[in-house]
Amino acid sequence: MNPLQSLLQRLRTQHPLTTGKQIVKSIDWSWTRPHRLWLPQVTAGDVRADLLAALTGAIVVLPQGVAFATIAGMPPEYGLYAGMIPAIIAAWFGSSRHLVSGPTTAASVVLFSALSTMATPGTPDYVTLALTLTFMVGIIELTLGFARLGALVNFISHSVIVGFTAGAAVLIAAKQLKHFFGIDMDSSGPLYDILLEFLRNLFTLNPSATLVAIVTLGLGIACRRWLPRIPYMIVAMLGGSLMALGLNTWLGEATTGIANVGALPAALPPLSAPSLTFEHIRELAPVALAVTLFALTEAVSIARSLAARGGYRIDGNQEFIGQGLSNIAGSFFSGYVATGSFNRSGVNYEAGARTPLASIFAAFLLMIIVLLVAPYASYLPKAAMAGVLFLVAWGLIDFKEIRHILHSSKRETAVLAVTFFSGVLLDLEFAIFAGVLLSLMIYLDRTSKPRIVSMAPDARLPKHAFSSDPEVVQCPQLRFIRIDGSVFFGSVAHVEHYFDRLRAEYPTQKHLALIANGMNFVDLQGGHALVAEAERRQRDGGQMYLINVKQGLWESLEQCGCLEATGGRNVFQSKTAAVRAIFQKLDKTVCATCDRRIFQECDAIPRQA
Repeated sequence: MNPLQSLLQRLRTQHPLTTGKQIVKSIDWSWTRPHRLWLPQVTAGDVRADLLAALTGAIVVLPQGVAFATIAGMPPEYGLYAGMIPAIIAAWFGSSRHLVSGPTTAASVVLFSALSTMATPGTPDYVTLALTLTFMVGIIELTLGFARLGALVNFISHSVIVGFTAGAAVLIAAKQLKHFFGIDMDSSGPLYDILLEFLRNLFTLNPSATLVAIVTLGLGIACRRWLPRIPYMIVAMLGGSLMALGLNTWLGEATTGIANVGALPAALPPLSAPSLTFEHIRELAPVALAVTLFALTEAVSIARSLAARGGYRIDGNQEFIGQGLSNIAGSFFSGYVATGSFNRSGVNYEAGARTPLASIFAAFLLMIIVLLVAPYASYLPKAAMAGVLFLVAWGLIDFKEIRHILHSSKRETAVLAVTFFSGVLLDLEFAIFAGVLLSLMIYLDRTSKPRIVSMAPDARLPKHAFSSDPEVVQCPQLRFIRIDGSVFFGSVAHVEHYFDRLRAEYPTQKHLALIANGMNFVDLQGGHALVAEAERRQRDGGQMYLINVKQGLWESLEQCGCLEATGGRNVFQSKTAAVRAIFQKLDKTVCATCDRRIFQECDAIPRQA
């Protein structure tokens, strides 16, 4: 063995290398197996329910996919392709049981507004940019999921979800008015533009299309109420289609003017590839960040709202991963940016879906329909689709929870109202941001004003227990207060103002005891505020004390040096020990003339007239 081989052998013995197999075993691969949480529990009844829901969802996505692709400036078939492979990947790797991913109105509008200035819509260059953007969005989403930033969705409060869902439902219904009444009008823009446009064109409505939509809506309501076991959406669409067929046969298609979905391409998504050149990446990076933020917020908001109604919870990190993988896969299978769809997710939920298999089945059924039934699906009346989406919109509004929020909290009512009206008057994505921002502002306002109450022994309670009743008699030299909340940079001003008010209103109470069992931590600025108050008390001839200090609070006080500055001997773990020690420091001449005698130790001081 030569010297080099000897050295290598010695290094292997002293510092054994980790093998590739050991590295692979040490990695947490649980993110690849979210299906283990629900797949073993799937029953035959669940599969039947999911198949029925999938059939409804596959039919619904036909006209929507084509419409969304047109809005996005993409060839029509790309809207269908975006509802195939991405939907399967998102359902399999996500955590929601009802979320259906694919093309959406908002994502299509964002895509068009971002890319139309870079290339001509519908051209190969434009499609390449869309595929590249989709890939970049997927990478960013996946990175956020691996970074465990799914907790960000916890800042979306329940009131935001309820308001966002209700606003989206109103917009879904409003955008279907043109098809429900057979009016040729522009249904883009906010709610007031849609309603004004509808009123201007109201007298041009198509009676035949309106009748088809009303029959579809009526059949859906009747079936849902009296035949709940039958998939009412399929019944409604079939009934509306038969009504349209009857009217066209009786009056003629030229007379009725009932618009249909139109011809659909009979092909599966072809393979594609994003263009990962430096120029394209640099050009699309800002757009990718904005689209990622919007897409994740939309998807997780929908997933959370449906999870709340379905009685389960989602994993935000896993949902980020699922959305990221779906967009990465979509960029290689001719799909553009996919995110959670309110329309199809709502249809999926209302149709009785129980597991993510419904979304997977719907994607495969869509492939079959595109291949085999595309010519026949093209005769589906748009008015019938509008009637079904009216039912979906109504089902998305949680009237019971809205009433509960309105009667329970003014602050949550404000969050609900801001989110709802931002959605219907501005944009859905802005509604989420506005609701989240207002929720954070309310949360910060609450935490910046911790509850502070005065306490004293109450003779009316057993063993003279401490009470926060304002009528309880206070000691003229000692004030007990309890702070329910942490003292940090945001709450320091509120706490200092309370200290100043105590010193001004009760100058004889030179001793201050803080009952700290409601305080979790103190930051550097909060610690400085406590030290400053202790020093003021000492200058005035008194002191400040801490009682019932938690472990976390103790550690934060030590880190900022507050225990040394205030004196470690002024920290007590019970009110009894604190009273006994503090009483020794009180002015006994004042105690002798005091008629309050609220502490047991007071009885040892002779009374003076």
